[in-house]
Amino acid sequence: MTVSLDELLQQIRACRVCEQALGFEPRPFVAASPTARLLIIGQAPGSRVHATGIGWQDASGDRLRDWLGIDNATFYDTARIAQMPTGFCYPGKGQGGDLPPRPECAPLWHKPLLARLPKVRLTLLVGLHAQKLYLPKRFAPNMTEAVRRWQEAPDGLFPLPHPAWRSRLWMANNPWFEADVLPRLRQQVQAVIA
Repeated sequence: MTVSLDELLQQIRACRVCEQALGFEPRPFVAASPTARLLIIGQAPGSRVHATGIGWQDASGDRLRDWLGIDNATFYDTARIAQMPTGFCYPGKGQGGDLPPRPECAPLWHKPLLARLPKVRLTLLVGLHAQKLYLPKRFAPNMTEAVRRWQEAPDGLFPLPHPAWRSRLWMANNPWFEADVLPRLRQQVQAVIA
């Protein structure tokens, strides 16, 4: 018998596959509804998401919402927008920031979750880890080129940089992103969630 989306979300939130590797209790994050038309695939929850259970509730989320041209109420409306990280659990701190997403999550949970989101029309690949999972191999040599070539991405996929504080410097070095990409991104997002 096929598991419903609600049952799958419960299974994901109860997952403890990476607990030994993490060294602390996992708190998997996902937000989805079968009616969602926009899917945001990020990297991994940060420490604040781990503490609150609310995705993108930080400065990165503020920047992402600004990029998308939407407010908090719209962003957190799972009837329209689903959120699925590459790794569902906060991976812990490394020397230069958070560790990379745990590798167990995507192979275990992405395919069954995507199968239960039939109305998704646009998927935002936020950051290099999401792009590596979903863009064709050799699509672009790096994240900057993947974002620059967004129009060449497979139908329904839109690569974006991660909106962390470092993205301000990246945007200053790549003014085409704000001038050319963001207006088209906002246009597509509005068309999909309207």
